Amino acid sequence: MTSKRYLTGLVGLAFALAAPATASAEQFDPSTEFKLKDWVPIHIGGLDLSINRAVVYLLVGAALTCLLGVGLMRWRVGVKPGRRQTVGELIYDIAQTQVAETGLPSKAINLWFPYCATIMLFIFVVNLLGFLPLPFTGETYHHIPVWGIYAATSQISVTLALAAMTFIFTHIEGIRFNGPIRYFRSWIPEVPKAILPLIVPIEVLSQLMRLISLSVRLYANMLAGHILILTMIGLVFIIHTAPWRFFGLPAAFIFYIFEVVIVVTIQAFIFAALSAIYIGSAIEPEH
Repeated sequence: MTSKRYLTGLVGLAFALAAPATASAEQFDPSTEFKLKDWVPIHIGGLDLSINRAVVYLLVGAALTCLLGVGLMRWRVGVKPGRRQTVGELIYDIAQTQVAETGLPSKAINLWFPYCATIMLFIFVVNLLGFLPLPFTGETYHHIPVWGIYAATSQISVTLALAAMTFIFTHIEGIRFNGPIRYFRSWIPEVPKAILPLIVPIEVLSQLMRLISLSVRLYANMLAGHILILTMIGLVFIIHTAPWRFFGLPAAFIFYIFEVVIVVTIQAFIFAALSAIYIGSAIEPEH
């Protein structure tokens, strides 16, 4: 039976998630919200470049990131900052002092500060979009697009692609600044030669674990937050016994506020800060 979804209310006011009104306990599965369907199939050989909901959210996030950057930091910047310019300067200051200067050596700040600031702002925007009701569910109700919330960063393929950029840039800069021999030698600590066959694979594995941890941290936090909210909303339709059925919406609202106020910002900051640290440690491995 095709599930029918309720419109998501205004954020902070009538917060509700799209959920099957007639679903039973056996039918309700929050994980179905994260299954991607191809809207515009594009297959080139074995490469799948299809347009789906995650791609749309990323494109919207990229456009809004550009608009925020121009609007907050380049458009009508004055000597006496107004509210808009104050917000822009605050974001710039966090990206510079808390991210770039903390993780990057001084000789690389001018080169890599734009990347760190951009990735922080982009992830923040995409994370925040994941908690705003938008008509990108791919479903309609009486020919009207159904509104819902969805986070592109709750897809491991998205966070892995973002982490892969940092991973690749890290090793490119390590080789460029130090040369391949000195850079790869820096991976190996000073230990007796007898245990080098054991140490070298561990050090190589630790480099790969950076890629995994960077991508999984963002993915797991966003996925868990959305599943918690969906599950709490689902209790309203699954549990019909008072007073338990009335706990769903308040609990979902609490999780929602926690995710929007804390998780969205913290995860963007951590991703950018770790990117700066990884690139900085490759440039100056002795530190």
